[in-house]
Amino acid sequence: MTRLSLFDHFDRAEDEDTSASTPICSVGELTARIKATLERGYADVAVRGEISGLSRPRSGHIYLKLKDDTAQISAVLWKSDAERVRFDLEDGQAVQAWGKIAVYAPRGEYQLSIRKLEPEGIGALELAFRQTVERLTAEGLFEPARKRPLPRFPKRIVVVTSPTGAAIRDFLQIVNRRWPSVEVLIAPAKVQGLGAAAEVAEAIAMANRISGVDFVVLARGGGSLEDLWAFNEEVVARAIFGSRLPVVSAIGHETDVTVADLVADIRALTPSEAAERSVPDLEEVRRHIERLGQRLHQAGRGRIEDARHQLDRLKDRLDRSIGRDLDARRVKLGRAAASLEALSPLGVLSRGYSVTTRDGQSVLLRDSTEVSLGDMIQTRLASGSLVSQVVDVRS
Repeated sequence: MTRLSLFDHFDRAEDEDTSASTPICSVGELTARIKATLERGYADVAVRGEISGLSRPRSGHIYLKLKDDTAQISAVLWKSDAERVRFDLEDGQAVQAWGKIAVYAPRGEYQLSIRKLEPEGIGALELAFRQTVERLTAEGLFEPARKRPLPRFPKRIVVVTSPTGAAIRDFLQIVNRRWPSVEVLIAPAKVQGLGAAAEVAEAIAMANRISGVDFVVLARGGGSLEDLWAFNEEVVARAIFGSRLPVVSAIGHETDVTVADLVADIRALTPSEAAERSVPDLEEVRRHIERLGQRLHQAGRGRIEDARHQLDRLKDRLDRSIGRDLDARRVKLGRAAASLEALSPLGVLSRGYSVTTRDGQSVLLRDSTEVSLGDMIQTRLASGSLVSQVVDVRS
């Protein structure tokens, strides 16, 4: 026989009383009551935890669990909320989540429906910026070796910016003052907000299709990190990297640094500085040309003076050389004249000899047989000559 204690009796009585007073409902009705209670009581919650079991199906939703050392809760980011998350989610990442508790009745499960998610200890945009920089650095998009210089005297520039913003006004004002001959084309694009990054990337691609363009300038005035975020998007970074034209990035104020600044060939601190670095200063170029003209004139005059001095030196050397040559020739001529004088008939005559020819002829008489009695002969002495008639011939 079964024996029951007094306590058992009271427990059974309590159970019987409770059962008798509690209305019976269906599973669906009970779940609906739980769902209403949880979703009303936890319509706005904030929780911190570590991401676990991260899943990204093709639907675009993100499923995960948030856990700590004692418990875990399932969570979901629906596609529209997931698209607003700037940074990359990873298992083991500490985050803060804001949302509400939702009950999925068919499985009797509850989960945290997240509408906002931020990393623990750092802003979401700051983390996204770091993650993008780290990823693109590994791919070599920031390598200094690939940076290209700008042409010194550009003829055509494309500026990617908002056509109504202050950035383009400042840029055009400075460019027109410094180098009015350059042609500036504006590729209009949104510079902040949803879709801005895609428009900027497309404008860069369009600039590369225009003939005669020397380089592209990205210009935007200052703003918050959120305002400048389009220029931290990877699509813009890859558009800059893939540009066949050099790209100048002039985003925000001096202290603002974007991913576009790091990829661009030239980083300008402001749109105004971009204008100054894009074109030369006409007045400075004129002064430089004047200085070059003066230097050229001075150099030419110096060259002429040097040439004249060199010509004078060459003339002196030539005169001395000709003098030495004439002196040598005079000496040589004197020697030749002395030799000729020694061999000259006149020289012989001066020593007491004479030369006889037939009168009126230049043939020298060397033999007495060359004349006959009665012939007229001429005898030349050292001084004067004699004309004689042959009266006797002796062999």
